[in-house]
Amino acid sequence: MKSELCEIISNEQIAQATYRMVVHTSYAAKMQAGQFVNIAVQGFTLRRPISICAVEADRFTIIYKVVGKGTKALSKCEAGNTLDVFGPLGNGYPIEQKDAVLIVGGGVGVPPLYELAKRYRAQGSRVDVVLGFNDRVSVFYEQEFQDLGCHVVVATMDGSYGVQGTVLDAIAQAHITSDFVCACGPLPMLKALEQRYTEGYFSLEARMACGMGACMACVAHDRHEADMYHRICKEGPVFAIGKVVLV
Repeated sequence: MKSELCEIISNEQIAQATYRMVVHTSYAAKMQAGQFVNIAVQGFTLRRPISICAVEADRFTIIYKVVGKGTKALSKCEAGNTLDVFGPLGNGYPIEQKDAVLIVGGGVGVPPLYELAKRYRAQGSRVDVVLGFNDRVSVFYEQEFQDLGCHVVVATMDGSYGVQGTVLDAIAQAHITSDFVCACGPLPMLKALEQRYTEGYFSLEARMACGMGACMACVAHDRHEADMYHRICKEGPVFAIGKVVLV
């Protein structure tokens, strides 16, 4: 991992309050699906941890939602501007030899799953992708996953697009039978998936300060060892299903 002043190639809105930024960097080849970068935003003390969505030879893509002043400032950055980017950070998704993989994303948990789907498709795995959003205007990356050759199902809570209900409702309606799942999204979604699946990996979302395990601000309790805690930014954010307590 390293800190680098990176040039912004593009920064555009792709859904309601949701932006896609492409950034040039010398260390893109080192990035793995599920890792993240810590971005310094001018005028703010703490960096913003944002998951890596896609990786190419000399650039990477992030997708972020405007939820506060920091991400609002990030959305105002233009092509040609530079950002101080520290990364890649954390542990990503292991790529296993699987004939079929179910990938489940909820809201801003969707972005890191795109590079994961790309890598599974590259090795010939069948990939079912289920994406959950609140409403139609929040939906993004359905077509991009389809372009990878994935079978994609979208669920919206209000029923304005795709299957009405949760990602579990969409999985059932689409008759998806894969028992190996990789997911990222809100905690209630991960808890519901954990009740049904025992094989695969979850990526946890957490507020972070340093992003590299020094401050102990983001920890998850080990499910099997009473006195063991794991730093989400360092040992995670990706954990095997059942490894940590979801709280």
